[in-house]
Amino acid sequence: MTQTSLFSPMTIRDVEIRNRIWVAPMCQYSADDEDGMSTDWHLVHLGAFAQGGAGLIVTEATAVSPEGRISPQDLGIWNDEQAAGFSRITSFLRGLGATSGIQLAHAGRKASTFRPWASEKGSVAPDAGGWPTVAPSAIAFPGYATPAQLEPDEIEAIVGDFAAAARRAVDAGFDVLEIHAAHGYLVHQFLSPLSNTRTDSYGGSLQNRARLLLDIVRAVRATVADGVPLLVRFSATDWADGGWDEAQTAVVAGWAREAGADVFDISSGGNVTGVSIPVGAGYQVPLAEFVRSEAEVPVIAVGLITSPQQAAEVIDSGRADAVMLGREMLRHPHFVLRAAHELGVELDYWPAQYVRAQWPTS
Repeated sequence: MTQTSLFSPMTIRDVEIRNRIWVAPMCQYSADDEDGMSTDWHLVHLGAFAQGGAGLIVTEATAVSPEGRISPQDLGIWNDEQAAGFSRITSFLRGLGATSGIQLAHAGRKASTFRPWASEKGSVAPDAGGWPTVAPSAIAFPGYATPAQLEPDEIEAIVGDFAAAARRAVDAGFDVLEIHAAHGYLVHQFLSPLSNTRTDSYGGSLQNRARLLLDIVRAVRATVADGVPLLVRFSATDWADGGWDEAQTAVVAGWAREAGADVFDISSGGNVTGVSIPVGAGYQVPLAEFVRSEAEVPVIAVGLITSPQQAAEVIDSGRADAVMLGREMLRHPHFVLRAAHELGVELDYWPAQYVRAQWPTS
């Protein structure tokens, strides 16, 4: 019997999550009829992870406004009909003992793009179902249309969109909320001096560049009950000179914790192209460890964590408080059950239909 904390529960505010192996938000680009509605695909996709024993399952980047979608096929939660559509998913996940989360997002200058498997690349033109994009500064992401610079009142409206989306998400049954401040999307664009060259109160100093994120955290926290956990996903570094880095991430994570956030999901990159990223097994774990140590906040490690033994080492060594898996979960939706089997850990939440696979037969 392996002794590991990987399967120990984690409590955040009023929510207890059954283990520390969580599903990262992964865009599916499969919303119904370009109206942001979830479909049977999302139910089966997310439901498989709950059958497989995952602790927290975070729904893909879900737009807080129509213009916040990455693609026309992205999920949204800017209206009550979309929220109601999520209810059957959250109910199914809860029925299997999993905790449901949703990542609230605005794509900014990386919005209105073709989904990855489309033959076309870059921005979708307005006459083809796309829309004009917005950003902190009128600086295009390479290969995409140039965005319009947001005015202060438009920025304030986006804060309101996040708060309204958070309320709908809780009403839809989601247990945990995550603010997407990573991967070159709008909040990350504000954080990084490579994409934010403003000279007003939203640009320049670190405090100004962090203002949008902190305003969103405060607005969401004021909107939902105190017991609702709030995560923030950061790209800890742009991997580029003069850009956003782990030291700034740690400072802002501390500020966000004071503003009402609870746990920080540490990824990297996505804001600029042409950079060298040292991709390899667990390559982002040191970033999570740095933020955890410097800011003294709970963190989630993510990025090429692919084996039960590797996941257990990250938790048991104190480098992170939980791990999130993405591609490995796509390959093995029942990763948690497999991990328990390999590590010799008994779980009481094997689905009855699958319990025959819990131990080898003689």
